[in-house]
Amino acid sequence: MSTDGMSREEAEEYQKQLVDEKMERDAEFLVKKAERATLRTCLRDKYRLPKSEQDENMIQLAGDDIDVPDELLKMVEDDVAEEEQNDSLLGQMQNLQNMDMDQIKEKASAMATEMKTKAEEKCSVM
Repeated sequence: MSTDGMSREEAEEYQKQLVDEKMERDAEFLVKKAERATLRTCLRDKYRLPKSEQDENMIQLAGDDIDVPDELLKMVEDDVAEEEQNDSLLGQMQNLQNMDMDQIKEKASAMATEMKTKAEEKCSVM
């Protein structure tokens, strides 16, 4: 590629520089994709979703270059810890203590009334 005012050596150096820059961009892009795949994998583990083979392959391709922000990983870990606490018997009891009994009674009463009304509509007495 001989462009205006460039010698052959300059043109070759320019082409080499373009190739190097492209390779660097591609490597950075691969790392970003692997970071996203890592985060998706953490979220899949958290919500017990099926694993993605594509994400696993992406993580392996990037190797040790993956650097997911600590804040995001901490958020996922905190959510998992909170879910584990809520899943325990003690967590369930604490949730019951936080409920408003009057509100529960009102909901139960409204539901019973609604069911009675629907039953009366469907069943006709002769």
